[in-house]
Amino acid sequence: MRSVRRTALLASATLLAALLPFASARAADDLPPVPVDRFEGEVPFANPPAGGLFTWGSDTDDPPTLRLSSRVDAPEGDQVLSGTYDISGYGGFTHDFAFAEPAHDWSAHKGIRFWWDGQDNGKKIAFELKDGGANGEASELWTTSFTDDFTGWKQIEIPFTDFVYRTDYQPVGGIDHVLGLTAMWGYGLTLPVGAAGRFAMDGVELYGRADQSLRASVLTDSAVYPVKEGGTATVKVTVATTGSAPIDEPVTVAYETAGGSASASDYTPLKGEFTFPAGTASGTTRTVRVHTLKDKAASEAAETVPLKLTVTGAKAPAETPQVVIDAHGLPYLNSKLPVKKRVADLLSRMSLAEKTGQMTQAERGAVGAGADIAAEDLGSLLSGGGSTPTPNTPAAWAKMIDSFQLRAQATRFQIPLVYGVDAVHGHNNLVGATVMPHNIGIGATRDPRLAQRTGAVTAAEVRATGIPWDFAPCLCVTRDERWGRSYESFGEDPALVESMETVIQGLQGARDGRDLKEDDKVLATAKHFVGDGGTAYGSSTTGTYTIDQGVTTVTRKQLEAIHLAPYRTAVDRGVGTVMPSYSSLDIVGDGQGPVKMHARADMINGVLKGRLGFDGFVVSDWNGIDQIPGDYASDVRTSVNAGVDMVMAPYAYQDFHTALIQEVRAGRVSEQRIDDAVSRILTQKFRLGLFEKPYADTSGASRIGSAGHRAVAREAAAESQVLLKNSGGLLPLKKSQKVYVAGSDADDIGNQSGGWTVTWQGSSGDITPGTTILEAMHRNSARLTYSKDASAPTGGYDVGVVVVGETPYAEGVGDVGNGHDLELSAADKAAVDKVCAAMRCAVLIVSGRPQLIGDRLGDIDALVASWLPGTEGDGVADVLYGRRAFTGRLPVTWPRSEAQLPINVGDTTYDPQFPYGWGLTTLTKVPEGGAATLTALGAAAGAAERAGADDRGRALVEKARLIVQRKAGLRMTAAVAAPFADAEHLLLTGRYGEAVRKLTQAYRAA
Repeated sequence: MRSVRRTALLASATLLAALLPFASARAADDLPPVPVDRFEGEVPFANPPAGGLFTWGSDTDDPPTLRLSSRVDAPEGDQVLSGTYDISGYGGFTHDFAFAEPAHDWSAHKGIRFWWDGQDNGKKIAFELKDGGANGEASELWTTSFTDDFTGWKQIEIPFTDFVYRTDYQPVGGIDHVLGLTAMWGYGLTLPVGAAGRFAMDGVELYGRADQSLRASVLTDSAVYPVKEGGTATVKVTVATTGSAPIDEPVTVAYETAGGSASASDYTPLKGEFTFPAGTASGTTRTVRVHTLKDKAASEAAETVPLKLTVTGAKAPAETPQVVIDAHGLPYLNSKLPVKKRVADLLSRMSLAEKTGQMTQAERGAVGAGADIAAEDLGSLLSGGGSTPTPNTPAAWAKMIDSFQLRAQATRFQIPLVYGVDAVHGHNNLVGATVMPHNIGIGATRDPRLAQRTGAVTAAEVRATGIPWDFAPCLCVTRDERWGRSYESFGEDPALVESMETVIQGLQGARDGRDLKEDDKVLATAKHFVGDGGTAYGSSTTGTYTIDQGVTTVTRKQLEAIHLAPYRTAVDRGVGTVMPSYSSLDIVGDGQGPVKMHARADMINGVLKGRLGFDGFVVSDWNGIDQIPGDYASDVRTSVNAGVDMVMAPYAYQDFHTALIQEVRAGRVSEQRIDDAVSRILTQKFRLGLFEKPYADTSGASRIGSAGHRAVAREAAAESQVLLKNSGGLLPLKKSQKVYVAGSDADDIGNQSGGWTVTWQGSSGDITPGTTILEAMHRNSARLTYSKDASAPTGGYDVGVVVVGETPYAEGVGDVGNGHDLELSAADKAAVDKVCAAMRCAVLIVSGRPQLIGDRLGDIDALVASWLPGTEGDGVADVLYGRRAFTGRLPVTWPRSEAQLPINVGDTTYDPQFPYGWGLTTLTKVPEGGAATLTALGAAAGAAERAGADDRGRALVEKARLIVQRKAGLRMTAAVAAPFADAEHLLLTGRYGEAVRKLTQAYRAA
């Protein structure tokens, strides 16, 4: 690294060359620098596939500005690349080489260097290479970073050997995991977040000559080799090169078993040497075998045999491989003993550091290759939304999980990790998985059996990739559609949420946990305890969020009836884990004011674990304890003392682990509290069968995304469709009709899947295999024209179908007022207006919450709430074309205007556009009848209720509901809407006679 002007540097080099022949000879041995960018105008600003510089970011404010600026102090030429930034999420800039031209070969050079105008801000800047693949946006990403801790121009030199494979994101899921350097597509820089700044850069070039000691490495196939006592560990030693070229010079590897905790009676000492000759192909492997001995005594896995490797002519492995003789003969390893006894035995042997390690959860991207799993005795890892292995395939997931579980085998008791993932509508992080409708759509189905089947499919696909734990279901009761998490809720009525909790049995199996060890079941998580759906608009203090993570203010009676009720059901169903909410709870009259849920001992210890009898473990949300007021030590002791058993500290796991140990030693957290937490965690690990089978059972991997699984998702998508209006019986469509299709969401698998799909926020476009609504419609009609923006001529069609709605978002990013609203986009409005003015039209709204239709409703013949149906667009086409009847019902109230929000069933003032529970049907025959029929139905429903004949009671209420809907039509008034919505709630709580009486009231008011 150098900080002088390049002109001065060159002058100095000339002088040195004249005075020092040796220096000159050595310089001649180097390759001359090869310019990549001089920023003198030779590289344009252009987006792919054209070659050039372009910016990017997580939202519209995050891409930096970028320009070429003339500067007298430019290290090279007259101009530099400069810009400003103010990034909240992520942002940076990239130079992609033109896709139409061949990739560049950088393999002859030592590294890449450039000039950077330091601001001395102490921030890290990530520098990334694009290697291999089809083009710059379909390549592998390799990354490193440098720190801006200087002032003025400095030349940053980065050897190619400093770059590591990106584990948090790969555009095509990865290719070969080798930095080949023979097909380079450019570079990119990720700028610092959290504070505004400026930057300048100049003279990007390749430097130096690649030599074998830099580009050749010796690798082992693992860092840990568990082996049964008396068994043999097989260590594979491989030589590999960047560029995959054969080695130019011999590489010698000397090996020796030395050190470690094993004694001479535990293994046969080993010492030797072998050589990879010059010309050996990259990837060539040799094998070393370490034999262990049997002494028949019970033991912990404390006997380790390091295999020291001394390498000449290449880089040695980053870690010394360890042979670990498995723990054996101890009671906790006996699968025939009751779980309670196994837990007690293991807990009695553990140190404080081992116990607190079990309470610590880290993000997979933070632990790298996983050495800290053993060093910190970690109990759990997770993948955050979009945190995936590369390639993003079932096999790669299983391989990654197994590699992490191997690391846990290097701990004293070989306690397996419990790995968690947000599979909130299918295994949604995995490309190619079956993506279900989001919960809002599942709530619309009113089908508990189907909800359970969707959970079972999700569990099977998740477990087949080696993951035993799902952070689902969300049991929030959404009370304000401005909330960016509305679609994660089954609905606004706690009775509806409770009815859909059959999904827990789909995920876990039997209520007593006996099925958890099976290869198609996972541990479920009830979240977010408690009240996350009731936060008040404007109460959030998290960044630019408006409602998410805000304050829920309720009376104790409201808390019990609305927000707590689903958790009683979840505990009764045996849910294994519970996650507290980011939000604060303010119980009117308790004198505490708003308190973050992660700190509410009265709710976690008192209500959840005490009154409700929850015997699983409580896991915090992502950095959830950090939002508790006070310093970090205070956050740790407050949350753990409140009843949080495992803390999700994704990137601060070491800080948490250290702080918790200190709090216990200081007496501020009791050892009894630690033992309780660890006992709960270990109990679930034993129930999951992880001690016997820690590694992925991939026998079910062939069913991931299978036709059978997609058939369940298709059925769920069909049943989730809610027909709000159907003038003149426009729907179902006939195959013979000539159909004009338009709208932004007609042909977009990303939009119809929503947030939490492949990435945290989700994204538009062809992000995962599936069938779009348009593709499904094509299968049902040979006379179909598609024009996304409705720009194609509209004459001569029988019917128009306009598919509009939202683009993906997740959590508070999607809050109304945080760059989002409940209005259709201008383009969608224009498409609706044009198509519906030209022909009879059906409008499908693909969204995570109701969208405001306003005055357009009168111009629309048929209106469908499609929610977020997932990857199986065929389900939507099934009801559009009459293969299935529309049967879905609104899980939330559909407002007339945003001014009405929040609006929910049971409100004293209730005048929506469509009430909770509304949903027309296309059944071949809607029941006939009037007030007299309803009176008779009410009497019969009351009798069914008294007899406990639930199926009959529900059928009678359904018949009455259809009669009322036929009469009410679009003449919706408050007098009709309120009793209609009340009837839906009464139906779900088993009060069938009263439900029909409410429907009769709505009928008379219509």
